[in-house]
Amino acid sequence: MASSPPLILLPPSEGKAPGGDGPPVDWHSGRFGALGDARLEVREAVRRHLAQQGTAEQVLGVRGAHLERALAEWGHLDHASTMPAGGRYTGVVWGALGLQSLAPGIHRRASSRIVVPSGLWGLVGASDAIPAYRLKMGARVAPLGLLAAWWRLRVSDALRGAARGRYVLDLLPQEHRAAINPAVLPAGRYVRVDIVDDGPGGRRAVGHAGKALKGALARALIEGDARTVDDVASAAVDGLVLAAVEHGDTIQMVFRRDGG
Repeated sequence: MASSPPLILLPPSEGKAPGGDGPPVDWHSGRFGALGDARLEVREAVRRHLAQQGTAEQVLGVRGAHLERALAEWGHLDHASTMPAGGRYTGVVWGALGLQSLAPGIHRRASSRIVVPSGLWGLVGASDAIPAYRLKMGARVAPLGLLAAWWRLRVSDALRGAARGRYVLDLLPQEHRAAINPAVLPAGRYVRVDIVDDGPGGRRAVGHAGKALKGALARALIEGDARTVDDVASAAVDGLVLAAVEHGDTIQMVFRRDGG
């Protein structure tokens, strides 16, 4: 019997497309609409900070023109036009993924498999309609505290329900990975995928340069209809070489960036 399609966890991006032609957001809608009350709790906590003088820069993590834009987005959050999350996110990972360039059938496959942990939404599916916003998973918002820690139980339970025993392929940075407790997922079904460099100082995680490679890897997994650990390990991506796979309750998969 063929394996069920996996979920692929990708991070949101700080860069987001403006506008949209969808109706205002319904906080209880979408693939993870059950998180609606928690989303509203985060929204209200952030708004209390934004109403206080001198706290917006710290909570939203930007300044200058970026802060002005972020404040404008928050001011219109409930009434702004929406678009699917897969079109809203425009960062390096999403640019390399290239959702809009996928054939229609492959695009539908991607939309059904990609899940995004978010400081505001908890979890959002790639096809869920969202407005433009700014809020990092690593933000601290009193009285909630660090959002990754606040969301951890809620996000992990929601992810377990969505996975239903399928593989969960984690291509996240640590900031978003911190919102997931692998122990609540079925043993041997959570696959952490990391991209590293090997150098004189030893092995280290690839930073910004790894974002494009993660996007390209996600695209390869979707186009190739990867469903098993072996499928992921054999994915062909220019610039990546499989370095290690460690099996256990959490499967660790490491790709090495190939400078050659």
